Amino acid sequence: MGDTTVRTTERLEEAVPHPVTEETGQGLLRRLRTPRRPRLWFEILLIAISYWTYSLVRNAVPEQRAQALRNADWIWRVEQQLGLAFEESVNHAVNSVTWLIIGMNYYYATLHFVVTLGVLVWLYRSHPGRYAATRLALFATTGVALVGYYLFPLAPPRLMNGGHFVDTVMVHETWGSMASGDLKNMSNQYAAMPSMHIGWSVWSGLTIFALASVPWVRVLGLVYPVLTLVVIVATANHFWLDAVGGVLCLAFGYAVTAAWYGRLPHALPRTVPARRGAWPPTRARDQRPARAQDPASATGRRPIVRRP
Repeated sequence: MGDTTVRTTERLEEAVPHPVTEETGQGLLRRLRTPRRPRLWFEILLIAISYWTYSLVRNAVPEQRAQALRNADWIWRVEQQLGLAFEESVNHAVNSVTWLIIGMNYYYATLHFVVTLGVLVWLYRSHPGRYAATRLALFATTGVALVGYYLFPLAPPRLMNGGHFVDTVMVHETWGSMASGDLKNMSNQYAAMPSMHIGWSVWSGLTIFALASVPWVRVLGLVYPVLTLVVIVATANHFWLDAVGGVLCLAFGYAVTAAWYGRLPHALPRTVPARRGAWPPTRARDQRPARAQDPASATGRRPIVRRP
């Protein structure tokens, strides 16, 4: 009898699932790839640190003035050979309309940040299941742009040698560029390729177009990067080829996101379950085997015993 009892106890202990104390590498990777509800404090901290790091690295890239000016001349010749060197004409035409160019200067200085942060806040509130993936695309885009600043220093059109571009911020004394006037020492003036004004605006526009439910808002999503392209050219802060570089960086960002999550952000579920404490969510007491149920407790009546 004692031996039978011991074996029965051993079998029961083997049947009881023990709490998981360590995650396998595959399980942890699957967990990281699963969309989860973002934490507000973490996102604020992450965005603040990321932008600070981006600015620090971008401005730490050596200002290779001579090489940046040579690269600008090369870009300008390529556009002329393509018959698409229209930046100077747009710059002079818009600069002749004072109220318009002043508005574009402030557009260049502010919407780059306001719209991007606004889209992130909207995603956080209305599309939490897609937030992390869309944010990853933005971060990967920005990260690869830093490589471009280092490998291909480029002067903006307004700083070209012998060029006839108008620095609209200097002429109209507006705060429209971190690389003009009194603010020029705060930013690397020779980091024009790729244009993150375009990279971030196309990211914002595509996100709005893919996820917004109001038709006119979706249209605005498509119009926004087009207007941004006009602004960066009219203010002589970028060549249009810089915009192409920004789009290529964004394509890289979406490729990283698709590789990590297995799909593009808009294809992920809109909402995700609320977070539950620490991992794993199940508690040890929830993993105990169910006891054999008493027939009387199941039916509320005592079983009928038939005697011979």
